[in-house]
Amino acid sequence: MSGPVWWEETRRDGGARCGVLHTPHGDVPTPAFMAVGTRGTVRGVGAEDLEALGADIVLANTYHLMLRPGAEVVSTLGELHGFMAWSGPILTDSGGFQVFSLDPHVAEEGVRFRSSYDGSTVHLTPEDAVAVQETLGSDIAMMLDVLVGLPSPQPVVTAAMERTLRWGARAIAARKRDDRALFGIVQGGVDPELRRISAEETAALGFPGFGIGGLAVGEEAHERNRAIEVVAAALPEHAPRYVMGLGDTEGLLDAVARGCDLFDCVIPTRLARHGKVLHPDGDFSIKRAEWIDSAAPIDPACPCVACRRYTRGYLRHLFATKELLGLRLLSLHNLRYTLDLMAGMRSAIGAGTFDAFHAERRRRRIGAGRSAGA
Repeated sequence: MSGPVWWEETRRDGGARCGVLHTPHGDVPTPAFMAVGTRGTVRGVGAEDLEALGADIVLANTYHLMLRPGAEVVSTLGELHGFMAWSGPILTDSGGFQVFSLDPHVAEEGVRFRSSYDGSTVHLTPEDAVAVQETLGSDIAMMLDVLVGLPSPQPVVTAAMERTLRWGARAIAARKRDDRALFGIVQGGVDPELRRISAEETAALGFPGFGIGGLAVGEEAHERNRAIEVVAAALPEHAPRYVMGLGDTEGLLDAVARGCDLFDCVIPTRLARHGKVLHPDGDFSIKRAEWIDSAAPIDPACPCVACRRYTRGYLRHLFATKELLGLRLLSLHNLRYTLDLMAGMRSAIGAGTFDAFHAERRRRRIGAGRSAGA
């Protein structure tokens, strides 16, 4: 054990591994999925809901919280845990993904961009990102990295990777709190050699955990899997590996098979708001006309409130009439589906049957002509 956050492996099955992430606000069994609470809340879902769903850790977004209501306000209200009324572990991203979606001016010092709230000019440096997250009080903070869209020219990807390494060293030097952890981020696009260099040099900086950034942004699955394989082989065995922004079923299965431990994504709740149901036998839209008089639940095997209590016909009605309850119930279902997927993978790794679990889940979802709506 070393530091406020540390990870220990408990079981391995091929490339997949189980472990426990120890944090100041509790332990997290891994592999684990983090529901995304962008503005201090998972949209339409309260802390009590997350507890009932079995969530162990959540993610909050530095960009949005530093602008509204402001990190100092959050700190005054008990830091993020008090502010959100969530007693479990919290990871904050650096805000880099949101910043780089705003077409910022990027220089060695940091980034300059226009606030999406009021249009004011905002400056953010690697040091600022650390300071804001320390004020927010998350258990795990992420360094500010440099993102590029894919595909991009090789010189652009290389420059972003190299700058990210320099920013990582600055982030470590800027730390003031020793009761919280700061994770590094590996970049390098889908180039295996750049990924290897980035992983090795980021590990050499001494971070206790590592994000794998710049993936799940439109690259092909085989490109992402190859990048993850290279990074996993280059990072320390004793440190957690976090694939940032990954949350689709097949992507999670593939990444866990390659030794990754943490994930986050808006997919469960974003899809829910559009009426998309995540299902072991294939995802489908609850808005389809065929469900108008269906008395079946979404999934009889699912223990979430949407499946225990309500029919597909009723849920379709909620979406047809634009009732907010429909968004909430599908959000709860999709989150429970994703959390149960992670629990299933942990159980399979523990039993030494992960390959069979992986193959069966894929077969159910992409088998010839089979889907929940067929």
